[in-house]
Amino acid sequence: MVSRPSSTRSSSRSALVLRALGLSVSGLALSGLSGCLFVTDTSRMNVDVFQDEVAPVFYDPARVQPAATQPVPQKRELYQTQFHQTYGLPVTNPLHKVVYGLISDEGHTLPEIPLDRVDARYLRQEVSYQTVEAPGTIVVDTKARFLYLVQANGKAIRYGVGLGRDGFAWSGRGVIEMKRKWPHWTPSNDMVERQPDLRSVSAERGGAVAGLNNPLGARALYIYQNGKDTLYRVHGTPDWQSVGKATSSGCVRMFNQDVIDLYDRVGPKAQIVVI
Repeated sequence: MVSRPSSTRSSSRSALVLRALGLSVSGLALSGLSGCLFVTDTSRMNVDVFQDEVAPVFYDPARVQPAATQPVPQKRELYQTQFHQTYGLPVTNPLHKVVYGLISDEGHTLPEIPLDRVDARYLRQEVSYQTVEAPGTIVVDTKARFLYLVQANGKAIRYGVGLGRDGFAWSGRGVIEMKRKWPHWTPSNDMVERQPDLRSVSAERGGAVAGLNNPLGARALYIYQNGKDTLYRVHGTPDWQSVGKATSSGCVRMFNQDVIDLYDRVGPKAQIVVI
């Protein structure tokens, strides 16, 4: 028998010991990993636990029971400015931009009315209006500075108007004897005496020709009483800022866009009441 050297036998024993230690360590590692890889954490499958951990990002309406008594929505008073705005948005009829926009009429081009500089009360609108006057009658409320065209069923079309200063206003009941498109204007002799600068358009000079600067504007309705001209008119005006005010020598002034609308609605011999 050939015997191996003692050093060779020692090396073999060391290799066996290291192999045994390696298997033991591997076994311990696998045992530790088995707790993570193969043991399920059932708490993560619990919806209540999950929701509590991630709240308030996660919200499950099914877990929130409805109140026994549901509140009734209440109307809130929203903040409004003097320009009738709510949260910065204008509360106006969107048709007004069309109604009071640029208009071409009978060869004339009427400029638009700057709605942001006009009191919205004086813009054309349909309103409830109780009166004994028959439909088609014009009623001018000089105190409120409104003109109403009476409609059926307790309604009226309301327009804003400008009126004469105290001492130059006319009131009473009359008839619209004539209507004119783009009328000439001739100031009375009394008016010329009070305002000498009008002499250039006096009756002897032929009056003021029709046009955008004519004081009667785009239309005029001539009021007669007992068959006589009252010299009182319902008419348009190029001075849109005067609507809602008392600055003229007595006549009823309207936005040109409004007087055109009124002209088309008023029938022949329409009744008019100025109060």
